Amino acid sequence: MNAKTLTAVQKTQYWRDGYLVLPGFKSAADIAAVRARADHIVTAFDPAQGQGIFTTQEQSRSTDDYFMGSACTVRCFFEAEAFDAQGQLRQSKALSINKIGHALHDLDPVFNAFSRSPELAQLATDLGLTQPQIWQSQYIFKQPGIGGEVRWHQDATFFETVPITVTTFWFALEDATQDNACLWVEPGGHAGPLRERFVRVQTPAGPAPGPAAVIERLNAMPWPALATAIPVEAKAGTLVVLHGLLPHYSAPNRSPASRHAYTLHVTDASSAYSPDNWLQRPDPLPVRGF
Repeated sequence: MNAKTLTAVQKTQYWRDGYLVLPGFKSAADIAAVRARADHIVTAFDPAQGQGIFTTQEQSRSTDDYFMGSACTVRCFFEAEAFDAQGQLRQSKALSINKIGHALHDLDPVFNAFSRSPELAQLATDLGLTQPQIWQSQYIFKQPGIGGEVRWHQDATFFETVPITVTTFWFALEDATQDNACLWVEPGGHAGPLRERFVRVQTPAGPAPGPAAVIERLNAMPWPALATAIPVEAKAGTLVVLHGLLPHYSAPNRSPASRHAYTLHVTDASSAYSPDNWLQRPDPLPVRGF
């Protein structure tokens, strides 16, 4: 597509609702390229070299070295339900991975090309990001049958800035429907407060000293009920833009169909990025824009 600017109607909708759906943003060829690359990464992944399980269910969860070290590299994370009681995979490795993260956009040429384009640069400008910085990328598999729930959350929890500027670019790489656990959002919910922060802490000396991260509750405002939320069904190639304070959620995927997606989390360099955020980018891998 051409680097078109958002219409006045689209801008109004985004600031009113906290999200925007842009069908046909990526081509079938673009999608095929990143899907093939993700398959290659998973095939090459040796769990013996380190592994992690990704879940959002424990609200005060701390994280391990494998997760904390993923900010500046590319690592695979398993679904929580991928293993049996004996710790063995229930199905093939390819159908067991929850996601790949978190520096695909900087370290892999295929994902770099997908993540950076004049179209995305123009969109960031239209959304008011004067100096966009891409902090994180994730390839999300939402595996058939075992794709884990992602509880209600706000992305500013993980990328706090002053003022809050984090914006999520969520690309549907397969059709996302209610059957295979599409996103749900609370329209207008971005007008509410930031409820949580995911902050770095230093674990005490012991068997595994070093940095970790925990959820810190900031506001007791309850998360939305599904009765007040709406599903965001999206055809492959659609880009969904989410305001950093917009509450969103996805159910477990119990269907026989996967729901692949790719996400970028972007802030404005004109805002102050918190040194307490879990993801930090020390040299020699500085954060960059589009």
